[in-house]
Amino acid sequence: MTTAKQRIADLSDLPPGGVLRVEVDGSPICLARVESGEVYALRDQCSHEQFPLSDGEVVGSEIECPIHLARFDLRTGAASGQPAKDPVQSYPATVEGDAIYVDV
Repeated sequence: MTTAKQRIADLSDLPPGGVLRVEVDGSPICLARVESGEVYALRDQCSHEQFPLSDGEVVGSEIECPIHLARFDLRTGAASGQPAKDPVQSYPATVEGDAIYVDV
């Protein structure tokens, strides 16, 4: 499977500490911007209960699912808080000017 860098949002759509749901080729993507400004992209589905992570909130460098408070490392997708044990898919995200690109 090949990846393709795609422009999916603008920085103005995603303030620091913000979360945004987008779809790329039918795949739900959760974009998150930490307070220091870095942007990360994960599959928008908690591995514990298949709930959208984009309904959660950014806590440091993690995103917290609002259903059972499972946490995932935004940098890697690794489960970093119970009850989730399995990671979620992470995607490389880059910012060029005001544009956010993700390799999906």
